[in-house]
Amino acid sequence: MLFYKITATMEKNEGVPNPRDREAYEDYAASFPGLNEMFYQKSRKQSYLFTTMVNPKKITIGAVLKGDERIEDVLKKYLQLVGIKITSFEIEEITVKALIMLLRKADRNSFVSSTYDILEGMELDNFDRRCDVKYVENIITIEQNKDAFVNDAREMLFEDSLVPEIERIYMGKACGKIKSHPVHYLIKTDNNDSRVKACNSLICSLYNNNRITNKRFCKLFFDNDTSLYDDSLESVYKSCTGGTVVIQFSGTDGRNGSFARRNKDSIIEVCEMIEKYKNNVLSILCLPAECEKMKDAFMGNLKSVSFVEISEDKVTGEKAKTYLKMLARKNNISADKSLFNKLQENTFYNQSNLQNMFDEWLSHKLKTKIYPQYKDIKTVKATQLKEAPKGDAVKELEQLIGLKNAKKVITQALNFYKVQKLYADKGVSSERPAMHMIFTGNPGTAKTTVARLFAQIMKDNGLLSKGDLYEVGRADIVGQYVGQTAPLVKAMFRKAKGSVLFIDEAYSLVDDRDGLYGDEAINTIVQEMENNREDTVVVFAGYPDKMEQFLDKNPGLRSRIAFNIPFDDYNEDELLQIAELTAEKSNMQFTDEAKLKLKDLFIESKKSADFGNGRFVRNVFEKAKMEQANRLVNMEYEDVTSEVISTLTESDIVIPEKAKPQQTCRIGF
Repeated sequence: MLFYKITATMEKNEGVPNPRDREAYEDYAASFPGLNEMFYQKSRKQSYLFTTMVNPKKITIGAVLKGDERIEDVLKKYLQLVGIKITSFEIEEITVKALIMLLRKADRNSFVSSTYDILEGMELDNFDRRCDVKYVENIITIEQNKDAFVNDAREMLFEDSLVPEIERIYMGKACGKIKSHPVHYLIKTDNNDSRVKACNSLICSLYNNNRITNKRFCKLFFDNDTSLYDDSLESVYKSCTGGTVVIQFSGTDGRNGSFARRNKDSIIEVCEMIEKYKNNVLSILCLPAECEKMKDAFMGNLKSVSFVEISEDKVTGEKAKTYLKMLARKNNISADKSLFNKLQENTFYNQSNLQNMFDEWLSHKLKTKIYPQYKDIKTVKATQLKEAPKGDAVKELEQLIGLKNAKKVITQALNFYKVQKLYADKGVSSERPAMHMIFTGNPGTAKTTVARLFAQIMKDNGLLSKGDLYEVGRADIVGQYVGQTAPLVKAMFRKAKGSVLFIDEAYSLVDDRDGLYGDEAINTIVQEMENNREDTVVVFAGYPDKMEQFLDKNPGLRSRIAFNIPFDDYNEDELLQIAELTAEKSNMQFTDEAKLKLKDLFIESKKSADFGNGRFVRNVFEKAKMEQANRLVNMEYEDVTSEVISTLTESDIVIPEKAKPQQTCRIGF
């Protein structure tokens, strides 16, 4: 599909009212919805044009073209139908979102009947709401020629793969109306600038040679947490007929067995779209540089689609030296031996390696040779980045038994925040990402404790302005009558600004039927999560199986959660450690025999469906103290020493009532 905005200068058209005369203008506009539909039907549903605004001097028109007819010819037919004459016009290819803005303006001015109905008829309605897949639309600017694209490829160290492909593209124009694609593309790099330039070179070269017809292309972003729920992916592909879809996958490659299931599922769905639209839409896959498992997953599902692989050159010796010299020339500085001394013999470098090497050398040279007045200035920011997180909460988190997943992810979150600050310090524009989390685990796995410590850690390290923990449940945010729920949710978010909002048993918001107060709460939470992403972190907590039902309730919810932390059940050794630590905090200890009994008790109790993990341990400890008290009161006074008081024995360990397995009674026994 092609999307256009046409701005035309009017001849003197009798009967075109001034927009200020609202009544006359609305009467004039009332005929256009019917004329637009008539034109659409006459074009066999290949062209839809609509007027957005018209006055005696100027007219603005939006257009959607599905067929091969030239926009100039289609425009001429439309103007004849609506009875308008123009003297000149400008045509601009636009994005779907820009088209929707034109449609909404036309709707307000009564030139179309319903924006939603039109988008639905064009199968573009997914673009009018938040899709479950992250995407951006771009319009390429054709300012470079073949030589410029080749030069860019060499500067990016893509000479061995991209340069030959550009040469192939320019070997001949597309034959007649044939727009099918002999090949698609796979770009492998970790350098975002190189990725963008490589995509631009390919798309512009193909457009210059009539291999694609659209300047517009869509870029889709996938990571390990991306899940697809509706037909938004296919909507993107349909809208790009005649054009390009760029698909960027990030995350783990899975070389160590960490290839996320959601990643695999997304790959399968993406491959289905590539296969289905292989002749009508050009696909460019962008993968990490080291991604063999991910690449194999794609190629295994795309056996009938041919790909040209574009990857970074690996250079050594004189080629690496030549590249560093080129970087120096671009920066108007002379290279010296200290730059080349960093090169190691028989070591291969890609563009990113050499760029980092050059940047480090340039920074040192600027401070010591060119501007020596700065030679004594320390690199403060680098030191700060390497510093360990501050505060007692960090130590307390590390001291908690088990919780490897939680500790790892929280460290990742802190590092991510630090990098965002680095971006700001370096003058790089970067929108602060949402840091919302989901904690899934059974009762007693320390979800609330970790949330409290995480909030404090964020505060101690200057990453949240307040760093308090606000714990809420369904009763706190779901109203009892219509119109009460949304204000309750918004009020809670205002209260939790600058802090962590902990929504425990989040699955309780899921109602038995759609459209009830729980749905309103979830929808409002999703909205407020986006509105408060800068200084509020939302943590959802609940049982693993029930939380999936909660996440499925709103398609936009899952995409806003940056971190999913599973809280595994404790094993018997970890439970014993928790018991010992609990006793230590009360200045008590277990005998060796008591520890053995505890371990056996934990092994057996873990079989229970309602096992309470850490809570169960606390119950056992409290029960043991009560049993000890009963034992001590029956002892002789002089035998009750301080050591006896502080020691829990095997006889003190009993099974709490809840942990006792149910006995089945049978008739006759």
